[in-house]
Amino acid sequence: MSRREFLRRLGIGTGSAFALMALEPMNVMAQDDKPQAANRMTYRVQHGSGQQISLLGFGMMRLPNDQDEVNQLVDYAIEHGVNYFDTAPMYMRGQSEVLTGNALARHPRDKFFVATKMSNQNQRLWDFDEARKMYEQSFERLRVDHIDYYLLHSIGGGGVDNLKGRFLDNGLLDFLMKEREAGRIRHLGFSYHGDVSAFDWLLDHNETYHWDFVQIQMNFLDWRHASLRGGRRVDADAEYLYNKLDKLGIQCVIMEPLRGGAFGKMAQELAEQLQAVRPGDSTARWAFRWVGSYPNVLTTLSGMNRMEHLEENIKTFSPLEVCTEKENALLAEIADQMAGFPTIPCTTCRYCMPCPYGVDIPGNFAYYNEAVNEHILPLPDAGATDYAERQQKFIEGYRKALPDAETWARSCQDCEECLPKCPQQIRIPNQMSRIVQTLRVRRK
Repeated sequence: MSRREFLRRLGIGTGSAFALMALEPMNVMAQDDKPQAANRMTYRVQHGSGQQISLLGFGMMRLPNDQDEVNQLVDYAIEHGVNYFDTAPMYMRGQSEVLTGNALARHPRDKFFVATKMSNQNQRLWDFDEARKMYEQSFERLRVDHIDYYLLHSIGGGGVDNLKGRFLDNGLLDFLMKEREAGRIRHLGFSYHGDVSAFDWLLDHNETYHWDFVQIQMNFLDWRHASLRGGRRVDADAEYLYNKLDKLGIQCVIMEPLRGGAFGKMAQELAEQLQAVRPGDSTARWAFRWVGSYPNVLTTLSGMNRMEHLEENIKTFSPLEVCTEKENALLAEIADQMAGFPTIPCTTCRYCMPCPYGVDIPGNFAYYNEAVNEHILPLPDAGATDYAERQQKFIEGYRKALPDAETWARSCQDCEECLPKCPQQIRIPNQMSRIVQTLRVRRK
């Protein structure tokens, strides 16, 4: 019996069910509530087609730039039940689609589902003909005659005005809907970052567009603390995004379940709280289990460019062990503690790169966050007794992490070219100034 049928028989309306879902994830089994066999991938059923989608999806954004290595990863993934592969024209400057297509073409077409996107964030690509070229090129690179899951890429930057310029005023969304009717696109959706007005607008018009799925950033920190990103407020926590989609019956594809790998580098005292409960589990496994415990999640993307990561993640989902109420409560407490750490919410997606002045933006942020989590970062009070010692340690570590001085934060010229590219809405020049201030030695 499905969850919705169960609620209907109990006489619980969708509004009440929505309120319940806002509190905790429901512990349910996949594949029509049948228990998963041991050592077998967990699947979720796509509502419209009945397709069984692996709860672990393969994110192809950070692949090794070697076809043989990619082939090995894809072969292992398919052999162990992973069947959802997500890429985009802008990943690796187009090479991700090429590498993905070559690897998947070696397998029967019914063994995989491929997702790609309309990455027309550059205003030049708002032109219909230019956007259509990108669309057609994806078929060529992926070596397919249909795309299983196609997304409007990263709506939200620039709000509703940008949304209309990219997809509505030029007739592009109408074209993509016709492509879905023709079967060249099997499922149409969008991925969201930024201004929630664009997210709300597309869902408020769902009767027109009939979204098959939506991709959102969701993890146990962003569930209620996404508004702290970059030291400024953004418009919606993952709790709001998930619950609105669940209420409409639109399934979620999850990105950044590990928040760009940040959970693997969390402060030791926080990781120890998790290890005390499940000594053998990594923080990554905790994060994946939390996301997978939500029943309206169709698949959870992980960028796996190393075989050991792929093997560990497959074990986590084969089958998935959903979180208990106590575990959910513990993760909520840890999220509250993490929200108090002054880290920069960079997920190392590298959309901001290259910087015209040579700054290694993700590298700067990665070291800064490491210094925060390891308590190396000197406190703002320059008069603190250990300030000079901690600052010196910070400077030494910074130089080791970024040996090329041309890539340092001081090279930032506040040109703001990076700002519209950042899906996390980070005020990058402001954060670079923060790093520069931390590096500046105060003279007596």
